[in-house]
Amino acid sequence: MRLPLLALLARGPAHGYELKQDLEQLLGAAYPQPNIGQIYVTLGRLEKSGLIEGEEVEQSSRPNKKIYRLTDAGQETLLAWYEDTADEPRVRDEFFMKFALAPQTGLADQIDLINKQRRHYLNTMRNLSKLVTAENRDNRIAHLLVEGAMLHLQADLDWLERCQEELEEPE
Repeated sequence: MRLPLLALLARGPAHGYELKQDLEQLLGAAYPQPNIGQIYVTLGRLEKSGLIEGEEVEQSSRPNKKIYRLTDAGQETLLAWYEDTADEPRVRDEFFMKFALAPQTGLADQIDLINKQRRHYLNTMRNLSKLVTAENRDNRIAHLLVEGAMLHLQADLDWLERCQEELEEPE
């Protein structure tokens, strides 16, 4: 959450609720929505670390609000983030660990595990498909997010199929 907040503040000063709304509008319903408490805790940590600075702004008919702005150190951190590449492919996979250990424990059947995981992925894909039709089609970023998630799920489904084929092959 910290780096996306820094990125939003690179546009200019904002308060916590603005940042939450900007994230929701940008990413749409497919992305897990941060709660406002999480945003303010993160802003507090960013301020303590010197990446942003906050200023209380008086409001006549409402409580004061705090406006945050990016510091030079925050901008350097953000530039480093953009220069860095994304994480490696995932190798630590919870499902795979269950799958690999099932025969040794005798507590679960590998084919049952595959089928259960397949159903889960298919339900997730169905829910994502509903988001695409329900969500504002003009939000290209949200649409790309959903499309990426669905492509990852399809790859996971293909991999489950490969796991099942491997189990069904005679040794």
